[in-house]
Amino acid sequence: MRFLLKAVLPVEAGNRAVKDGSLGARLKQVMEELKPEAAYFYAENGKRTTLLVIDLKDASQIPMVAEPFFLSFNAHVELHPIMGPEDLAKAGLDNLAKKWG
Repeated sequence: MRFLLKAVLPVEAGNRAVKDGSLGARLKQVMEELKPEAAYFYAENGKRTTLLVIDLKDASQIPMVAEPFFLSFNAHVELHPIMGPEDLAKAGLDNLAKKWG
């Protein structure tokens, strides 16, 4: 199942990682491990933020994708199941509308 992982780094932890040179190396290591379908980096509310689109086979993989951000950066991590257009097409919205609408 495809998930959107959002990791928000606290400013202090992010600044330390930039100053000691570990931010880029650790992010590279995480990307190699998780092999995201897509990865985006930006500032949100003044904090370094990462968005990854990842595929998980089951819930037991959640710690594998969240812990690198918790332990390396003291990050706030969110995981949200997401759908692509093909998933939405299979969802049967017309039938659901007839049943529940």
